[in-house]
Amino acid sequence: MKQIVSLFIAFFLLTPLLGQTVSEQSSRKKQLEEEIAFLDKQLSSTISKQQANTKELDFIRKKISSRKKLITELEKEIAGLDSEVTSREATIGDLNAKLAELKNSYSILIYQAYKHRDKTNWIMHILASRNIEQGYRRWSYFRSFHETIRQMAEEIDKKTENISREKEELAKAMTRSLSAKLNKQKEFETLAREEKKAKDVTVQLSKREKEMRQQIASKRKEVERLNKEIERILAKAASEKKSPEYKESEVDRQLSDNFGSNKGKLPWPVKSGVIVEEFGQHNHPVFKNITLPFNNGVNIAANAGADVYSVFEGVVKQILVMPGYNQCVLIQHGDYFTFYTKLDKLFVKSGERVSTLQKIGSLAVQDDGSVLHFQLWHGTVKQNPTMWISR
Repeated sequence: MKQIVSLFIAFFLLTPLLGQTVSEQSSRKKQLEEEIAFLDKQLSSTISKQQANTKELDFIRKKISSRKKLITELEKEIAGLDSEVTSREATIGDLNAKLAELKNSYSILIYQAYKHRDKTNWIMHILASRNIEQGYRRWSYFRSFHETIRQMAEEIDKKTENISREKEELAKAMTRSLSAKLNKQKEFETLAREEKKAKDVTVQLSKREKEMRQQIASKRKEVERLNKEIERILAKAASEKKSPEYKESEVDRQLSDNFGSNKGKLPWPVKSGVIVEEFGQHNHPVFKNITLPFNNGVNIAANAGADVYSVFEGVVKQILVMPGYNQCVLIQHGDYFTFYTKLDKLFVKSGERVSTLQKIGSLAVQDDGSVLHFQLWHGTVKQNPTMWISR
């Protein structure tokens, strides 16, 4: 009995935690499925109509990465469901064993009640007591005997209902497990096709090494010009703060504190999209001996002409136009800066105060798609935006 009580206590304590884990797992699965669907749409509507290029390869590899993560989540789901199946089978076994014991005890009591079914015998037994105290004890026993029978009958009904419910939940868990296993197999098959596609595109691109190297050299110049300009602007802002005349306002100080305290909680600068190039140093996807320019931010593939939003309140520090990056907007948030590039239309002007999620512009369309290059700085120190923004 103590083991059963402990089992039920553990179950009720763990149920909220298991529910939370399942909820988080479902959220991760949904996000990965949305990423894959978005990349499928981008690939089918734009790149598939053109000659193979590194953008297509980036999208395919990102999709492969997301699908591998999705398979991992499915494996976790399957493990959880199989564990639930095992647990429920054990619970049903325990309940059946206890029900059998209960029915056996109940049948003994019923037999005893049948043997002494004549109430006259009970009354005479009570009246034959030596004193009132003994008579009361005999009457109490008679009453508790019948109450015990009634309670045991109720307990048998409850356990029978519990077993029925557990069997229903067991069947549901087994069905979900089978469905998840079928999905996992389907995802593995799709993954194999995508990996073959990535290999085919890599082979095609490797035959155009001279062209690829020219593209990389051109891109490197664009990146260097952009980085130098943003570093110049931020260095100037930092030097202004060091001057004796500069006094930080309470508003700017509060803005910096608020921005810093929202690390990992800032909204995305676009409503839907997928990061196709991470922060930091990367090698060329085809020519591994070629190092690409350091990415000071992240590249987010978005819908063609998607609107871009400020991730936090602040002031538009500067608007500039850069080769390869179209129009760019730098927003200051106290000691922090966010930088949005590859914009076509702008909805803000220099010096304007903006609020969180205010629309600041729309992305330029390239190859029927759009990519936002987004940077985040703390003073003159570049930050990894993925550590700051959150879905």
